[in-house]
Amino acid sequence: MELWMEEGDAWALLARQLKERFALERLPAVARTAEGKPWFPQYPQLHFNLSHSRGLALCGAGECPLGVDVERVRPRREGLARYVLSGLEFAWFQRQGEDWGSFCTLWTLKEARVKCTGTGLRQAPRSIAVPLLLPGQSGSLDGLRFRAYGGEGWRAAVCTAGTEALPGAVQRRE
Repeated sequence: MELWMEEGDAWALLARQLKERFALERLPAVARTAEGKPWFPQYPQLHFNLSHSRGLALCGAGECPLGVDVERVRPRREGLARYVLSGLEFAWFQRQGEDWGSFCTLWTLKEARVKCTGTGLRQAPRSIAVPLLLPGQSGSLDGLRFRAYGGEGWRAAVCTAGTEALPGAVQRRE
């Protein structure tokens, strides 16, 4: 599995990643599951996921189901953390100093989980359980594996249901 990030379009980034890693000359036709998760009918063994946030694009591709999410760190409305985090997550968030970077780390983990499983945000966010990770840490929960990433002004996460190695870093493309 590889994760690539750049300023720009996530679909264009995916096309370049598929060309470099899998020698696909162009983006294959995309279909969506009944729940909305995109996939390649022509290459069902190839899994991918995309995310974007305020001009920043993240793309992951590999041989196991995966979900990715990226968020720009920025202030959000007051009370949002209390609304979307479980009690355990909110206590962890408070221990981290209630900063928006910590909130975005948890949020990207939640988004990555629902994108990996294909369920989407069809349930209350506080009921979507994730491991409590800082950027650079990995963990597992409910048979899924997670890794959190972060840099100046952004946070990202990946979740996979497979045994493929989780990338230690996000590859920045310029």
